[in-house]
Amino acid sequence: MNTLRIHLAGAAVAAVLAGCATAPAPAELDAKANQVIKTSFRDQGIAKTDRLNQDLGQSACSSDKPPSDAVADKIMAEALYTVKWPAGGQFIGDWRVGEKLAQDGRGMTWTDNSADPKSNGGNCYNCHQIDKKEISYGTIGPSLWNYGKNRGITDPAAPATAPIVQYTWVKLWNSKAYSACSNMPRFGHKNLLDEQQLRDIMALLLDPKSPVNQ
Repeated sequence: MNTLRIHLAGAAVAAVLAGCATAPAPAELDAKANQVIKTSFRDQGIAKTDRLNQDLGQSACSSDKPPSDAVADKIMAEALYTVKWPAGGQFIGDWRVGEKLAQDGRGMTWTDNSADPKSNGGNCYNCHQIDKKEISYGTIGPSLWNYGKNRGITDPAAPATAPIVQYTWVKLWNSKAYSACSNMPRFGHKNLLDEQQLRDIMALLLDPKSPVNQ
């Protein structure tokens, strides 16, 4: 009887080991999952299936493990390389237009008629507090209230303010330049907002007359 139990136990262990040996590898499972995702979507209006293609930053930050320091540094370096500075060094636009953009969440859906950035909003309110009077806002990102004031910006055109102004522009253009796995939209890099729209949001954040800095 004891011999039979030993044989049965051995058979059970062998079955388990055999099952483990034939289980799909993680890479194979990932490939199958990606195939399911790709076959579940189709081009619809301005929304094309090429949106499923991930670049290094997206794929590395979609993993169950954070990217290594070397990969994170590569993502940030590549993102910084994509940044285009505004024509004529003009960083600041109209905060009134910027405020409207920040509170506008429309754009880039399959029901929209155009992928032109002029059709898009900034959707800033969805992740940030913009004004103390707001009673509903996102908290994924930090509050933008007093963004320029807290950084001592009294004149965005002054040479002394250049580091903060340039940092803010880069953050809006391609946020992965400073944080490899940033959740913030890459507005300039992905052509979600054009240069003038970015100037206007810059004004909302940095112009001392903007309600953000009151």
